[in-house]
Amino acid sequence: MTIRDEVRQAVTALAAPPPPTSGGAIRGTTSDLTIDEMLLLHSAGWEPVDFVYGISWWSVPWGAWQWTTGEVQEASSAFAGAATQAAKQLRESCERAGGTGVLGVEVGVRVSSHHVAIELSGTAVRRVRADQHRFEFVSDLSARDFVLLDRAGWWPLGIAAGASFVIAPRRTAREWASQQGQNAELPNLTQALYLARERAMERMQRSGTTMKADGIVAVKLREGRASSSVRVIQFVAIGTGVRLRTASHRSIAPEMVVPLDERLRQFDVKSLRGSSPE
Repeated sequence: MTIRDEVRQAVTALAAPPPPTSGGAIRGTTSDLTIDEMLLLHSAGWEPVDFVYGISWWSVPWGAWQWTTGEVQEASSAFAGAATQAAKQLRESCERAGGTGVLGVEVGVRVSSHHVAIELSGTAVRRVRADQHRFEFVSDLSARDFVLLDRAGWWPLGIAAGASFVIAPRRTAREWASQQGQNAELPNLTQALYLARERAMERMQRSGTTMKADGIVAVKLREGRASSSVRVIQFVAIGTGVRLRTASHRSIAPEMVVPLDERLRQFDVKSLRGSSPE
C-alpha cells in the first residue's frame, strides 16, 4: 500500500459516521491531536475516542519541610502515591470512553508545603477494526512517535515516574563569610541536587521494571527549587516504559516523497532590483 492509498483510506475512515456507544447513541470525537496525527493514526489502524484525564492530590504532613536536612521522605512518597492514583483514574476514564490506550499524556506536577498534586490528561485511542477492546497502554508519546515505535516492533506500556525532594544543609558561618564577594560553588546545593537526581532516576527505573518494560523513552526532567526556599531541591523524571514485542528490533527504511504538482513561478529578475522590465 502506497502513502497515497493510506491517506485516502484515512480520509474515508474519518468521513464515515462514528460507531454507536453502548447506549446506542452516536457521539463525536474529542481529542487534542492535530489533523496530521489523526490521519497518521488512521493509516496505522487506530482512531481517537475522547479526551481523558486523571487527577490526584496527596497530603504532606505538617512540619515535614521544617528542621531537617536530606530527603523529605513524606513528599517523595506523596508524589509516588499521587502518580499511581492519577494513572489509575486516567485508565478508568479511558475504559469508560471505550478506548484501549492513551496517547500524548500531559503531566502536571504541583508541589506545596501541604500537598503534592498530579494531573494527567491525554487522548484515548482504540483500534479501528477490533471485535473486542481491551486496555493496552498509557503513554506520553505523540501519535507520530507511537506509530514509529509500533512499526519498529516496540510497544508502550505505561508512564514510569520518579521524584525526590531534598533539603540542602545550611552553610556554616565560616563558609558563609569566606564566600562573600567571591564566585564559588555552593557544595551544599550541588550535593542536594545530585542526591535528588540519583533517587528520582532510580525510582523511575524501578517503576519501569515493575511494569516489565525493556526500557524507558521520551524521559522528561524537572529540577530546581520546590518552594520559595532555595534550599529545597526537587528532581522529577517521567517517561514511557516500552517493551520489544517482536523477535528483534525492526529497522524502518525512510521513504522520500517529492510533490509533483508544484507550479514554477516565473518572474523578471530585473524587477527585484527596482528597474522596470523592458
